[in-house]
Amino acid sequence: MLGRVTVRMLALACAVAALAACATMREPLQQRTTQGPTAEEMWLYRVILTNGRQPNFEERRHWEDDIDERIARYLRAHPKAANSLDVSTFKFYRRAAVGQSKEQVTILLGAPQASTTDPAEIEKLARKYWPDIKGRAEEAWSYPLGWHVYFADSRVVDITQYLPR
Repeated sequence: MLGRVTVRMLALACAVAALAACATMREPLQQRTTQGPTAEEMWLYRVILTNGRQPNFEERRHWEDDIDERIARYLRAHPKAANSLDVSTFKFYRRAAVGQSKEQVTILLGAPQASTTDPAEIEKLARKYWPDIKGRAEEAWSYPLGWHVYFADSRVVDITQYLPR
């Protein structure tokens, strides 16, 4: 039986391979989804970008302990969120998703690379999905790998990804 870390590393390797394959396609990758990137994908991207290598076992273990503690602290402070049906996406899958709060997204994905409340900028980020997002999104946060998270008040209302070819 594969260990937890081995399964995650295998899944992550598949995701990276899929992204690499998408980068070679003629058409850009465009998607609108209710489930965005995982905390691990963003962390791994940042580690590789910063260090030029994948994290070692100790770095991975330290990160896992840290994110588990931040999630647990949030859930202790927000019992309503801890008892919601969507808690598994936050706690176990560690994935940004529609309905989450800004605080949850920040815990999982870190601070955004950029954010905007300008409707014209939000329209540029949403691209072909603007008609669906228009009138609902008041703010957009941008993350690596072309991810954009849209908020109304303090809740995620939409997620898109755009990667040029």
